[in-house]
Amino acid sequence: MLLFVETMVKAEAGKNQLNCLRALSSSLLTTALHRVILLPMTKLPADKVDARIIALDLDDTLLDGDLHIKALTVGALQECVKRGIYVVLCSGRAENAILPYVRQLDIAGFEAGRYIIAMNGATIYDMHTRKQIYTRTVPGEILLETYRMARKQGLPCQVYDPSTIYPSEDNKWSRVDVDLCGLKMQVPEDFEAFIKPGHSKMVIPGDPEKVAVLQEELKAAFGKRAVVFTSKPFFLEVMPPDCGKGEALLHLAETLGIPQSATMAFGDSMNDESMIRGAAHSVAMVNGLPYIQDIARYITRTDNNHDGVGDFIQAFVL
Repeated sequence: MLLFVETMVKAEAGKNQLNCLRALSSSLLTTALHRVILLPMTKLPADKVDARIIALDLDDTLLDGDLHIKALTVGALQECVKRGIYVVLCSGRAENAILPYVRQLDIAGFEAGRYIIAMNGATIYDMHTRKQIYTRTVPGEILLETYRMARKQGLPCQVYDPSTIYPSEDNKWSRVDVDLCGLKMQVPEDFEAFIKPGHSKMVIPGDPEKVAVLQEELKAAFGKRAVVFTSKPFFLEVMPPDCGKGEALLHLAETLGIPQSATMAFGDSMNDESMIRGAAHSVAMVNGLPYIQDIARYITRTDNNHDGVGDFIQAFVL
């Protein structure tokens, strides 16, 4: 009798172990499937690529979460300029807000490190001559119409020059931009008169829900007369028609005698779309928007906090 009970206990324990193993296998399989679904498709070059000019977005691409450039990435980009590969920081920020990152890279003294693209492609600045060599402007009537539509939504507007943000009124969102970019802020006495001559771009900062509503209204109102997009959920931008980072990159490449087939661009968000579409070797960050990853030719192996740019350049360019 005792032997029978002992056998039954062992059998029951065996069943429990088997059930546990089945449950564990099911859990592991589910976890694996979730990982496969959540991870982006692997999109990497098969070999080294011919890149003679590299355009780099700043936030969430070149910069880590603390707004610094990681050491491995600094070294990779310095090696690029030493080899004559142009490295061009390309941002929605004004020129003076980009310069601190050029200093971090210490590349401005090289021929291949002399250019920056600012205002989301509205200007190209030559740091050797200290002059803008390319500019695009939003017409004054578009800015006025934008401002008046934004006011109806209770949203402020702002325009820029290389060193200063000019908001229609003092507000918390413009101060966020000041803190982010390190620029000065000045509120014009007559904002409508100030914007009437035209500017490189206008930003409407504010609550993301209000910004999203205004974005659709502006797109419907302007059509092809202006480019309208969000660079961040709380920043809506109005740019000149046929203007963007991609157009500026291709203009600079042509000026330097570099074919489109040798252009490279790194980005993560919607204001990078034109250069991701325009560059022959377009690279989306693994932490970037799924849409940008879909349209890019390649995706980095690591994110912006782990030398995503530097890792890719070391592996597939240098």
